Amino acid sequence: MKQIFVILLFFFGLLVQSQEKADLIIYNGKIATMQKPGEFVQALATKNGIILATGTSKSILESYKTTATKTIDVKGKTVVPGLNDSHIHVIREGLNYNSELRWDGVKTLKRAMEMLKEQAARTPPGVWIKVIGGWNEFGFEEKRQPTIDEINAAVPDKPVFITYLYGKAFLNKKGIEVLGYNKDTHYEGSVLEQDKNGNLTGLMFAKETPKAIYTTLGLTTKLTPEERINSSLQFNRELNRFGLTSVIDAAGGSQNYPADYSTSMELAKQGKLNLRISYYLFAQQKGKELQDYEKWVSETVINKNDNLLTANGYTEEGAGENIVASAADFENFLEPRIVLSDEMEKDLEPIIRLLVKNRWPFRLHATYGESIDRMLNVFEKVNKDIPFNGLRWFFDHAETITPQELDRVKALNGGIAVQFRMYFQGELYQKMYGTPKTQLPPIKSMLAMGIPVGMGTDATRISTYNPWMALHWLITGKTLGGMQFWPKDQVLDKFTALQLYTAGSAWFSGEEKEKGKLVKGMYADFSVLSEDYFTISADKVRNIESDLTLVNGKVVYGARDFKALDPEIAPVIPDWSPVKYFGGYTKKL
Repeated sequence: MKQIFVILLFFFGLLVQSQEKADLIIYNGKIATMQKPGEFVQALATKNGIILATGTSKSILESYKTTATKTIDVKGKTVVPGLNDSHIHVIREGLNYNSELRWDGVKTLKRAMEMLKEQAARTPPGVWIKVIGGWNEFGFEEKRQPTIDEINAAVPDKPVFITYLYGKAFLNKKGIEVLGYNKDTHYEGSVLEQDKNGNLTGLMFAKETPKAIYTTLGLTTKLTPEERINSSLQFNRELNRFGLTSVIDAAGGSQNYPADYSTSMELAKQGKLNLRISYYLFAQQKGKELQDYEKWVSETVINKNDNLLTANGYTEEGAGENIVASAADFENFLEPRIVLSDEMEKDLEPIIRLLVKNRWPFRLHATYGESIDRMLNVFEKVNKDIPFNGLRWFFDHAETITPQELDRVKALNGGIAVQFRMYFQGELYQKMYGTPKTQLPPIKSMLAMGIPVGMGTDATRISTYNPWMALHWLITGKTLGGMQFWPKDQVLDKFTALQLYTAGSAWFSGEEKEKGKLVKGMYADFSVLSEDYFTISADKVRNIESDLTLVNGKVVYGARDFKALDPEIAPVIPDWSPVKYFGGYTKKL
């Protein structure tokens, strides 16, 4: 009997030993574990998409390598956990990316207009040329926007639509003609500018709501289902290019569930999703929000797709980012703050009760402290009757949240997902309200109080999706145009900034125990950087890209020294797509 026991122990030891061998090892790196500042290792071993161990190159290779193990020498480069955007509209942009001309990263207005003209030359008749977010005049050397006359001169014969932040859009003469807009065309809360003769100039302005801008956008060219699949693949790969391995889709206007989610779901089923996507649901019809959430709560479908497409990382969907139309805290810094409807509390309360009762996580878009105060009144009222009791919930944005409101968020165990919208809108905010005397949003105060904070971009209709531009904002407090928006003594150090984009953001999908650090047991999601984030100057951080990105232990993007490892991807379609000719974020003129 003793002999049998010894034999069993021997074979059990062999089994354990074989299970611990790696299918992938990266070595000879400067690998930031992100457990604490200054902690780096040389190598890590992974198996089945999970990190087995980290350590020196010698110890990891000797302990975990077999003849079947794939090894990658990262040649001394810096390796960080995969970045995680806690607030991005990835599903919506995936459906449209191939149809858009991106001005993200373009350094001059001259080049932007050349791109517009070049794209028009290859665009078929009847197809719209669109520039939707990712730019402002402060990113151009000329420090100005295009004029409507310049746009008409560049493209006189095809429809053009260009959006500027949330508050303004340009529609060329051909676009006005195609849409049939005239002096009698009106949209609630918006203005279509007229000249002295009553003719539309082509300029649109959001005053109380951006209804004119986004309704018009919805009337422009849409991609076919096949093109949408391709477009989503291309956009996800573009995010991989910058080291993103996870995102949380905040839902948004014109993003209907389940129809607009089906493309990403199909990619997940086919094993082609190269990002971990958690998502929220946004009721689209004003006055019918409660009915939508009642339906979704009762018809929850669990579909984790190997954790690459999840319903907010939980076993159910989440609600947000806008929960009711009357709580839409519209942040148009071209105009004074909008006061929320008197109906907001009455509309919001029954939905919050429904969500808390059913333990549904939720997020709520809120820019101004004045709005946050009223929203918290609703949450606190509901909490007295139906305790939140650890339910994961959070505000998005919260630029002007007050210290007292932070105390109230903390008391309800909420979090705050912050974005770098002020990187694009800081100059406008300064003009409207003056230079802030404190950090907006007050990230350092949030962190000091132990409030969970995650970083994101809110891309793509306002900001660019490039996370390194957002990290530049965090460590400098400057805008895209170089204005010092935050006081210099309130900027974040590099470790803290990167932590917000990794482990910090993981909290917002309930995955803080699964990703965000490069330690044993975490997902094997990481990026080999083109430059050493920790030692280069703050301004050079803006130029970082990923040389090699892995999701679930598999290479999803490779460039430069690792180009040979880059997986093939289907060619961009349709043939006229701006992405085929210009790509997405522009690094060179």
